[in-house]
Amino acid sequence: MNKNDFINFMYESGVLTFGDFTLKSGRKAPYFINTGNYRTGSQIAKLGEFYAECIIDAGIKPDVVYGPAYKGIPLCVACAIGLSKMGMNVDYCFNRKEAKDHGEGGVIVGHQLKDGDKVLIIEDVITAGTAIRETIPVLKKEADVDIIGVVISIDRMEKGKNGDKSAVQEVNDEFGINVYSISSAVDIIDSIEKGTLSVDKAYLEKMKEYRKQYGV
Repeated sequence: MNKNDFINFMYESGVLTFGDFTLKSGRKAPYFINTGNYRTGSQIAKLGEFYAECIIDAGIKPDVVYGPAYKGIPLCVACAIGLSKMGMNVDYCFNRKEAKDHGEGGVIVGHQLKDGDKVLIIEDVITAGTAIRETIPVLKKEADVDIIGVVISIDRMEKGKNGDKSAVQEVNDEFGINVYSISSAVDIIDSIEKGTLSVDKAYLEKMKEYRKQYGV
C-alpha cells in the first residue's frame, strides 16, 4: 500500500487540510482531518479500497467490520465492499444512536452479532479514544464478541490524555486492542518534505514544531 497515494487522496478530497485549527483537545494544530468531507461515490469507493488494503497487508481476518455511528457507518460499508473486491467477503454492521422499539428493534443494523464473532472496528481517527471506550460496551452488550482490532485513516501520533503515550497506545494498553492506521502524521511530514504532497513548505516547519510539542 502506497501511503503517499493515500495522503494525496485525502488532500485532493478536501479531507486533509492545512491552516490554523483549534482541536477538541484545545491544541492549536497546523493540519486537520475531516472524513465528513468525502462526498462522492468514487471517493468513498477508493477510501474503502485503502482500508481493505490496510487490513489485508496487516493479515487481519475479521468475520465482521463494525462502524460506530455516525462517521463509521459509511466507512465500514465501504471497507466491506473494498474487501469483497479483494477476495475477502465479510459481514458488516453499525449501530443506531437510539434503540429502535419497532420493526426488528435493537441498536445494531446489519450483521447480528453472536458469541465468538471476530469484530474489526472501522474508524476515522483516534484523538482521545472516547469513541472506542463508547463502542466496546455497545458490542459486548450484544454478544461475547472478540474485538480483534481497530483500523483508522490516520494515526495523529499525539500524546493522549494520560501522559506521554499516544491515544492509540492508550487504547492498546487499556483494552489490549491493536490499532492499525493507513497512514500517520509522520507520513504526512515525510510527504511534504519529499515533495510528493504539493503544499506550502511553510507547513512543514509548523508540522515539525507541532510534533515536537505534542508528538509521541
